[in-house]
Amino acid sequence: MTNDYKSLSNQNSRAGFVALIGAPNAGKSTLINSVVGAKVSIVTPKVQTTRTRIKGIAMAGDSQIIFVDTPGIFAPKRRLDRAMIHAAWQGTDNADVTLLIHDSARASIGIDTDIIIKQLQKIKRSAPNKIIALILNKIDLIQPETLLERSAELAEKLEFEKTFMISAEKGRGVNDLVQWLKKQMPQSPFLFDPNDLSDLPQRQLAAEILREKLFINLHQELPYQLTVETDSWQDKDDRSAEIHMSIYVAREGHRGIILGKKGQTMRRIGQAARLELELMFDRKIHLFTHIKFRKDWMSDPNRYLNWDLEFDA
Repeated sequence: MTNDYKSLSNQNSRAGFVALIGAPNAGKSTLINSVVGAKVSIVTPKVQTTRTRIKGIAMAGDSQIIFVDTPGIFAPKRRLDRAMIHAAWQGTDNADVTLLIHDSARASIGIDTDIIIKQLQKIKRSAPNKIIALILNKIDLIQPETLLERSAELAEKLEFEKTFMISAEKGRGVNDLVQWLKKQMPQSPFLFDPNDLSDLPQRQLAAEILREKLFINLHQELPYQLTVETDSWQDKDDRSAEIHMSIYVAREGHRGIILGKKGQTMRRIGQAARLELELMFDRKIHLFTHIKFRKDWMSDPNRYLNWDLEFDA
């Protein structure tokens, strides 16, 4: 980030924060990537992928819209779950606009969304001027009449400032949402360099990309028992970068699952991550991965600090 980004502002400049909340797999990360125009938050078919608050920065005319992608809200079972949910609600505290994103293709509203709406009702009672909008996502997967019924059902539970019907994956309706959001941002100098897409450092973004590939390729239960950290990043004279990452697992037996027969699984995952990183950073990447067993890493306060999560939430 440059130090003179405020000088790029003008008297018409606006800047503010938009918090995205919703049940797991509602499409928050897909939406933020669509608006920003680049991947800043990983997307997988598995629930509870996002572990921390990730900011995606979008420019819309003279408005800087800073999206905060939060972990999906669900019934917590473990310390990590509680910390993720706490982070999700913290993301709404200082937001200028809160967007409840709902998977409209679900058979019903769902318990998770009901829990979220009840909390939003409390917030609205204590802060009546809080701007809360409803985003019905995945409209390409649902019949129009069913979509209207779902919209009416949700509107009965909470009075939303605005309702948008979109397909984040296909980009349908997203521009209308952005045009509305830019008008909701308060007058302010830019808070980030307009050329930045995210507040994530490259080292952390690289680790997130590798974690995404692990989530996609491994057994359903395993990903929640692993984390990825970038150990070193060395820029080479030929513009390439040498990156060393550690994959920490909670059980010794998980090492073999990740490696696969003769290391084939890890090679496939590493190659997929390397190719995406090369496209993302527009440079040659030399990626080295190391799988390490660390018992009870999910109870290590330092891991939570790295994710901007509160250990005792």
